[in-house]
Amino acid sequence: MKYFEVSCEIRPFSEDAADVLSAQLAEIGFESFSQTESGLLAYIQQSAWNEDEMQQVVRNFCLPEVEIRYTKAEAPDEDWNQVWEEEGFQPIIIPSEEGQEEALIVVHDVKHTNVPPAKYDIVITPRLAFGTGSHETTRLILRTLARLDLKGKDVIDAGTGTGILAIMAIKRGASYVFAYDIDEWSVENAKDNLLLNRIYKNVNVEVGDSSVLEGQPKADLLIANINRNILLQDLPRFAKVVKDKGKMILSGFYRQDIPALTEAAAQQGFALQRTENEGDWAMLLFEADALGGRNV
Repeated sequence: MKYFEVSCEIRPFSEDAADVLSAQLAEIGFESFSQTESGLLAYIQQSAWNEDEMQQVVRNFCLPEVEIRYTKAEAPDEDWNQVWEEEGFQPIIIPSEEGQEEALIVVHDVKHTNVPPAKYDIVITPRLAFGTGSHETTRLILRTLARLDLKGKDVIDAGTGTGILAIMAIKRGASYVFAYDIDEWSVENAKDNLLLNRIYKNVNVEVGDSSVLEGQPKADLLIANINRNILLQDLPRFAKVVKDKGKMILSGFYRQDIPALTEAAAQQGFALQRTENEGDWAMLLFEADALGGRNV
């Protein structure tokens, strides 16, 4: 496959701005990203390139004080998946909140096996999919899942990426997980990672957007680590597949987005239970309120 390499200069540069830009570029078909000193290198299949969509991302960038400039060139012929897999990623260690010597969660690839003992050991081959535990939003959700009682519960993982959250849910005792992602590559990656973690059943992974939730049985917990706009768009569908008194975890957005998401969730009958953040990134835990006017 032929790729374009798009070099994005971010003024002023910050890691947060680079994270936001990569998320917005992923929505228009970009598959992989590499951070530079002043911005981002982003890669997209030439057949998926759309100049108008790229210009819209730049013009409508959600951080008004930040300016984006970009140039496009044909990328060298490389197997980007092979490059990613060969480089791997450094293990992610989430310490125990009880101060125990054993870590709470360790996420690592097959190349890095010299990791400390952990209550939950998760093996991930990320390829080009999102979700190794290195991002703040993934860590926020992993820590929350470690606290929830999921034994015997049914879970929906919206925008599964590498499948890391579905894997954690099963390790926490969930009886079934329905996971989906709009990217076929991510779905295949999630299936591979399930096998790496010796999870051979009780997880169904499908390609699609939130429309695949139509007809799905209601779940005890729905997890969605997706950007703000998609969450706002998909909340009505989420509400239809969460049981009364079931829970919903939302992340993938900034603290400044909390009021908009809390209000939108309340309109669907969800009561906010907990707010957590790591840096500027936030996570919200809701409960579906059977007495709160849910009309689903």
